[in-house]
Amino acid sequence: MDTPRLADAIDPTLVLLTVEEAARRLRIGRTTCYQLIRSGELESIPIGSLRRIPVDALSEYVARRRARLRAA
Repeated sequence: MDTPRLADAIDPTLVLLTVEEAARRLRIGRTTCYQLIRSGELESIPIGSLRRIPVDALSEYVARRRARLRAA
């Protein structure tokens, strides 16, 4: 496994993540992560031609999902 990239994905000092890093943290595929971004369920920001996900957007997404499951 590519250890430097894996280390980046779990580095607690990062503020923004690549789509691949966010997908790894959520334990989902990259395509699924892009679908969540496109649907607006997962916040992301453009930086030039790049797409980055704020670290706190992951916990917000999970919290919303959990709240929906509890309400069902």
